[in-house]
Amino acid sequence: MTSTLKTTILLAALTALFMTVGFLLGGKTGLIVAFVAALGMNLFSYWNSGDMVLSMYGAREVDAYSAPEYYGIVARLAERAGLPMPRVFIIENDQPNAFATGRDPEHAAVAATTGLLRMLSPEEVAGVMAHELAHVKNRDTLIMTVTATIAGAVSMLANFGLFFGGSSNDGRSNPLGMVGAVLAAVLAPVAASLVQMAISRTREYEADRIGAEICGRPLWLADALTNIHNAANQIPNYQAAAHPATAHLFIANPLAATGLSGLFSTHPDMGERVRRLRAMAVPPTGYAQPRGGFMPQRQNRPGPWG
Repeated sequence: MTSTLKTTILLAALTALFMTVGFLLGGKTGLIVAFVAALGMNLFSYWNSGDMVLSMYGAREVDAYSAPEYYGIVARLAERAGLPMPRVFIIENDQPNAFATGRDPEHAAVAATTGLLRMLSPEEVAGVMAHELAHVKNRDTLIMTVTATIAGAVSMLANFGLFFGGSSNDGRSNPLGMVGAVLAAVLAPVAASLVQMAISRTREYEADRIGAEICGRPLWLADALTNIHNAANQIPNYQAAAHPATAHLFIANPLAATGLSGLFSTHPDMGERVRRLRAMAVPPTGYAQPRGGFMPQRQNRPGPWG
């Protein structure tokens, strides 16, 4: 089964889950309402989900004048990848992390936190942004942002139904009543998280591989992932905690510092991701990782764009 087909099936499952919650809360009427709502959300998400996610995190757009090094890295990588120049954003957040969004390469945006730009070397930043541009190139961004919208709506609808007890005044409520509402409230968010996990994990390994090819140095991304992972376990991301349905958009799980969230991680094992990237760096690139795990400064070696 191809990655695209698998993702399509999983996205359909998430939509079906939303409709099931509607049925548990309102019977046939709830099912119909949920179906119409799901269609509306998918249409809305297609046009607006990218800007909506950026707004959630208070991202500010930058250009070649306000953030010359960061913007320049993205510009050179986009040129190497054969992509239109995406909009570039910075998020005020101490946790090093990044994500990409947008419905297609012509309407894409990439965002990095201030923590990432401060803690990582320019080479590691290049590895991270190459990964995000790989998501753009693979057209993952639309799927991932639509998934975030629907998953968030599933949890919201389930909680709403629990509050009102799954009943209505017209006598056509779900025959399970409060039992259906409780089942929806407890099981629906878990099921939505599992589907999100499956969708995200099918995309991350491929984005790592293509991102390494775009920047030309797999070890830049490998080192970046190691540093991001270590920091994410120590620096909480309160913005992501307030919007957990968007966690799968990030290059590394932004909720790693919140304990039990690790049980439902939307990302594949970081150790395995790093191992695969390091394996890519042997013969093909001819680049050897210096001992001690530190990358030399850019002036001591040429960048991947010459």
